Amino acid sequence: MHILTFDDLRSRPGSVARFQGVDHDATTSFYVVSSAPGRGAAKHRHPYEEIFVILGGDIEVEVDGERGRLGAGHVVVIPPRTWHAFTNRGSTDASMVNIHASATMIQEDWDVVVRGDARG
Repeated sequence: MHILTFDDLRSRPGSVARFQGVDHDATTSFYVVSSAPGRGAAKHRHPYEEIFVILGGDIEVEVDGERGRLGAGHVVVIPPRTWHAFTNRGSTDASMVNIHASATMIQEDWDVVVRGDARG
């Protein structure tokens, strides 16, 4: 048994906790996200499904052009290769776990793939 804390999974204090399965002999990966009001993730996709588990807050999710508002206790399954994004629309931090059905996280960003806006 190998036990980790969220702090073990952060690259720096206060950052997103990132569990890359391959680093821990696991077949699944995940992020533990705490998003400040107005923050989130820009449109992106993965070659595998991703599952959002909302623990608290008011999250607006866009999946393949469809928008929905989610709060604590909601779960959304995002199919493989589907463009998606999320934003905290509340006035306090929102928390969620984003589960990746892969031992290695792979992400394509909309701005780079579709619009060609490479950012450095």
